[in-house]
Amino acid sequence: MNRYENPFDLETILNDIDLLAPHNPAAKASIDIALHDLVGKLMNQPWYNIWGYDKNKAPFTSFTIGIDTPDVVRQKTKEAEEYKVLKVKLGRDTDKEMIETIRSVTDKPITSDVNQGWTNKESALEMLHWLKDHGVVMVEQPMPKERIDDLAWLTERSPLPIIGDEGVQRLSDVKNAVGVYHGINIKLMKSTGMREAQKMLTLARSLGMKVMIGCMTETSCAISAASHLSPMVDWADLDGALLIKNDVFDGTKIINGKLTLMDRPGLGVIPQTKQGDR
Repeated sequence: MNRYENPFDLETILNDIDLLAPHNPAAKASIDIALHDLVGKLMNQPWYNIWGYDKNKAPFTSFTIGIDTPDVVRQKTKEAEEYKVLKVKLGRDTDKEMIETIRSVTDKPITSDVNQGWTNKESALEMLHWLKDHGVVMVEQPMPKERIDDLAWLTERSPLPIIGDEGVQRLSDVKNAVGVYHGINIKLMKSTGMREAQKMLTLARSLGMKVMIGCMTETSCAISAASHLSPMVDWADLDGALLIKNDVFDGTKIINGKLTLMDRPGLGVIPQTKQGDR
């Protein structure tokens, strides 16, 4: 195993980590995130400053309304009053019912993730027009990622931006996404961390593509890491830490639905203070 004397040599260290074993992007991301936090602290700067991003341009994050019965969906939508953008999972035979149920209680913008669930491109195009008429602003991965020709056909005709998610995971996927999608969804747990995610963002922008920053179900450590890229994206979906009960970190906040980055060095993450701690 190599020994590294200089933690600022991010390119060499993280490239070597990436070569250690095929795949395993989340494990590699954990090392990437820890190293970025260390370097930021050594520089006494948050990463949005190191990258030259304005933290005040961080966007609102979407909040996911899960697929459920209409009564539960209405209740969850009402409970999400703080959030300015809602996200809905689609790809089932209840798609229209989900949207209509949410529309019965709010007119907030909706983003949607089909998770490769549509199989017919003509029906998908009809659905995209219907979704636009009902206030949906973009759609993630409407068809299986292998259906490249069908996705390109749909993207060319779609009234809404089509964002690649399962179909765009790492830097090498970005150029191939041009013409297949309007934009890409970057997730640190798929891209191996902040280093490659930032490269994906820069390349996508240079190719005229839209960019979304997303997440899995993650603690505030990973969410905070991703949030440093958020001032440069079109959409953010960084609600993952809100969906867990055992978050041990305090980092980027969501205030009135907006991502609010901390003025702390590195990732801006500190241990969560428990009641009774001194």
